[in-house]
Amino acid sequence: MALTDLLLLGRQSDLTSERGVSCEGELPLPSDPALVERAIVAREKLGSRAMILGHHYQRDEVINFADITGDSFKLAQAAAMNPEAELIIFCGVHFMAESADILTSQNQKVILPDLAAGCSMADMAAAHQVEAAWAHFEKLGIAKLTIPITYMNSTAAIKSFTGEHGGAVCTSSNAQRAMNWAFSQGEKIFFLPDQHLGRNAAVLNLGLSLDDCVVWNPWKPAGGLTDEELIRAKVILWRGHCSVHGRFSRSNVDDVRALVPEVKVLVHPECQHEVVSAADVVGSTEAIIRTVAESAPGSTWAIGTELNLVSRLAKTFSDKNILFLDKTVCYCSTMNRIDLPHLVWAMENLNQGRIVNQINVDPYVSANARVALERMLALP
Repeated sequence: MALTDLLLLGRQSDLTSERGVSCEGELPLPSDPALVERAIVAREKLGSRAMILGHHYQRDEVINFADITGDSFKLAQAAAMNPEAELIIFCGVHFMAESADILTSQNQKVILPDLAAGCSMADMAAAHQVEAAWAHFEKLGIAKLTIPITYMNSTAAIKSFTGEHGGAVCTSSNAQRAMNWAFSQGEKIFFLPDQHLGRNAAVLNLGLSLDDCVVWNPWKPAGGLTDEELIRAKVILWRGHCSVHGRFSRSNVDDVRALVPEVKVLVHPECQHEVVSAADVVGSTEAIIRTVAESAPGSTWAIGTELNLVSRLAKTFSDKNILFLDKTVCYCSTMNRIDLPHLVWAMENLNQGRIVNQINVDPYVSANARVALERMLALP
């Protein structure tokens, strides 16, 4: 089998979203032959008063119009550092646009081209569920010993909860530092919402055991845990995961090694523990890009992350053999909702003076979320 045969391309079907219809008026058809030209014209009219942010997992047709590409926190920071841009068009998902709104000034407006572009992981931790878990910790007497750490891939409400209760935000690249800091502040960590990132950081980076970690299931009484398990645990993991990274399996790693003996396996830390443990290199999205860029020509990599990025890496670094770790298509279906028609629709409306799909985080929520973000920035 040719190496390129392993890089499967396709599109996952869009998922329905509770956020509902987000585009008033006529949305351009993807088949419109003038669509690219309309995008070029609309972008030129917006000029420097607009900034388009493109997450690495976006489609190429959207990335082509991004002023800057990166992970969610890098993009939010870039928007905050460009106060002259009054319109921030965030081509990503809902929690990313929220983070940008939290960090930017009141004079800047954050636009999400499709409000249905959510994040399944972020949606797995609802604010009322997290508050209920914390109330149980208080009843048990462990809340005062526990420091919440929330992954950047969480809603503004969860970031706000974290800031209000003495915790911090983390990214996939600084989870170890955030957890070390948390242990300097308390005896336990309440890690939200990605159980895999929290477990991998705790076990592979901090040297804790799997037995030191328990999983809180919000759909079960007391999280499905006994009082003794909660009292003994050092890390309480929320039962959440990434629908993309969570699908990679140990068998994917074993299969690609059997097929391509010289391959190096490179995965994101949101993958399951057994996958991360079997990989050659583990890193954030930015680290994955950097690893491939700095690797030797002719080297072979099987990458376990979102397929838009893997496909882009294969095209960008054609001197290397880039494979997709899974045998099946693995696009982020909600991230994929931001397409060129939605971007054109948003830009054309903005040019006509209509502010569409603006993301506004409640001031109280924003203030506490900002505290949690600032604690992350101050990590030693």
